[in-house]
Amino acid sequence: MSAPLRPRPAAPPGPAASWDRAVPGARATSRLLTVGVVGSGRVGAVLGAALAAAGHHVAAVTGDSGASRARLALLLPEVPRRPAAAVAHAAELLLIAVPDDALAGVVADLAERGALHPGQVVAHTSGAHGLAVLAPAAAVGARPLALHPAMTFTGTPDDLARLDGISYGVTAPAELRALAARLVADLGGVPEWVAETDRPLYHAALAHGANHLVTLVNEATDRLRDAGVARPEKVLAPLLRAALENALRLGDDALTGPVSRGDAGTVQRHLARLAATAPESVPAYLALARRTADRAIAAGRLRPVDAQSLLGVLADGSREVAT
Repeated sequence: MSAPLRPRPAAPPGPAASWDRAVPGARATSRLLTVGVVGSGRVGAVLGAALAAAGHHVAAVTGDSGASRARLALLLPEVPRRPAAAVAHAAELLLIAVPDDALAGVVADLAERGALHPGQVVAHTSGAHGLAVLAPAAAVGARPLALHPAMTFTGTPDDLARLDGISYGVTAPAELRALAARLVADLGGVPEWVAETDRPLYHAALAHGANHLVTLVNEATDRLRDAGVARPEKVLAPLLRAALENALRLGDDALTGPVSRGDAGTVQRHLARLAATAPESVPAYLALARRTADRAIAAGRLRPVDAQSLLGVLADGSREVAT
């Protein structure tokens, strides 16, 4: 595990440091900024703590719920909580870390309240959105930035150790790319430049790979319990780690199992037992098995002629689910 980020001395209260003044002892390209964080959920609280550790001055945050207060007590215990407009008004860098569907409303509200100002950098952490959602901020002269960490968060200090070396999906106007790269470096990450039109595809890929992986692992865990396995996590851990490492290293050449071999009888027995034990799992099994078969055929690991019986079983299963 990577070592956690080491806190550097925070900037003193008062006017923010110049954009051009280097932080003593920090990375050569970093600059002190006064930061405000709107949204102290798992992502906002952790990134705020990481920016503070990099030497930036986190001046204020929002957060009224019990969960938010608990996170802030762990990650930013000295930072005052303020209303969103007050947080925004005082920040050179405003980091908005709210749910995707709430983001547009938050930005519009801050702009309408006069909390945003020319020259201010307004960044959000949503993977699904690019710069368009920040149009109200840009309209008052603020500089928009989309800065999404490709990582799952727990909202605890353990997350700080996981930030080192991760990728950030960044969408930025040309004049802000250098600053965006500096911020990502201060966070210990690597920028991946994502075009505005590609943000939904970028985010879909991450959600499909990470969020659905959690669902898939828990489905497998539940079915092992149904089969009488007392500690399914012990059975799955080495298998899943090897499968993930192989998939990242080998791509479709990592495919193994009955679908990649065209074992129609085995898959048919799987479906029959799943239908009897956990029918809610059947549609997901069918969808993933069909996509696995398609990829195995395209990669040359399964000959079309050997796939015919398997594809028939999957088609029959899909028709049964539909009816």
